[in-house]
Amino acid sequence: MSKREPGILLGAIETAISKINRFIEGLDDGSFLADDKTLDAVIRNLEIIGEAARQLPESFKQRHPTITWSQIAGLRNRIVPDYAGVDLPLVWNIVKTALPELSGQIRDLREKIAER
Repeated sequence: MSKREPGILLGAIETAISKINRFIEGLDDGSFLADDKTLDAVIRNLEIIGEAARQLPESFKQRHPTITWSQIAGLRNRIVPDYAGVDLPLVWNIVKTALPELSGQIRDLREKIAER
C-alpha cells in the first residue's frame, strides 16, 4: 500500500474493522480459535488495519495523537511475533477490546475530516 490520502486509508481501516466484527459475530473465544477460516480472515484484516495506519503521513498522525498509531501500525508484528505462529489469544483480545475503541476513534476522525 503506497502513501495515500488519509481519508482513503481511514476508510480502509473502518472497512476492515467492520469485516472483523461481521466475522466474529456470535462467536466466543473457543469457537473463534477453532475456526481456521475466521482466524485467517480476521488476521488478514488486522494486517490491513496495521498497514493502512503505517501508510498515514506522519504529519496527519501528529495532528491526531489520541490514536495510538504506532501500536496500530505494529499490529502484524504483535500478533505474529516470529515464524513459530500467531498469538491467537492476543488476536481475540485485540478484536474484543481494542477494536471497539479504535472503531469509534476512526469514525469520529472521519466525521471531522468530512466536515472540513
